[in-house]
Amino acid sequence: MTSERWPTELRLAKDRRSLRVAFDDGTAFDLPAEYLRVTSPSAEVQGHSPAERKTVPGKRDVAIIAVEPVGNYAVKLVFDDLHDTGIYGWDYLYRLGAEQAEKWQAYLDELAAKGLSRDRTR
Repeated sequence: MTSERWPTELRLAKDRRSLRVAFDDGTAFDLPAEYLRVTSPSAEVQGHSPAERKTVPGKRDVAIIAVEPVGNYAVKLVFDDLHDTGIYGWDYLYRLGAEQAEKWQAYLDELAAKGLSRDRTR
């Protein structure tokens, strides 16, 4: 399977709170770590069907501690909460960037509907 878009830059911010992804079509996205964590393509978050998808609260302050290549088609992100099972393909990262406003608002709406918070419970 080949991607229609190819990344030309993957850069983790110094504070580890965002990942810059640029593509060969000239688009670039700064994707917050929290957004990447709560939209992880992992089975832990997405489940094995749409009905199993989880709303992940408490990740406002999450950081990315590693960006690991997976072949030539994806990266695995390791977060400081030790979540590391999501494989972010180039098309998925592009879609996350292109649809960020809508996906982020849907996430905020889900949190509110379920009485959950972006902040960690103590």
